[in-house]
Amino acid sequence: MLPRLAALFVISVLLNFPWEVAQMPLYVEDGSWFEFALHCVIPSLGDGLIVMLIFCVGWVARGRSDWADLPDWAGYALMLITGFSIGMIVEWVGFYGLKRWSYTASMPLLPGLGIGVVPVLQMLILPPVIFRMTGWWLARRQVD
Repeated sequence: MLPRLAALFVISVLLNFPWEVAQMPLYVEDGSWFEFALHCVIPSLGDGLIVMLIFCVGWVARGRSDWADLPDWAGYALMLITGFSIGMIVEWVGFYGLKRWSYTASMPLLPGLGIGVVPVLQMLILPPVIFRMTGWWLARRQVD
């Protein structure tokens, strides 16, 4: 199980980092290049933990550690519902609760909640890709 979680975390961080970089213009950001890079690396590590949480929820709910390698409709539904819920909570707490970030006028907002659409979409779009890549990598590793 540890190799699966390690692969999942590494692949998740590697795929979330470019998303974090791409969405940075939607956030108010002042500072140096180093601060900009740090503001992308740290959230990418957090995204890796979020994807692991989505995986663990599915593992408990589905009763199998390989549930996300080739998910059925229920597996995808679980990914989407869990990812959407966690994404909304993290964005709401970071924006309103902790006031850790603010948006530029370019950030589309979820109606009624006033939180960014793009970071919530991140937890809808990337986890299925990450799970598929992790399953593929683990299967390939066992063959070789």
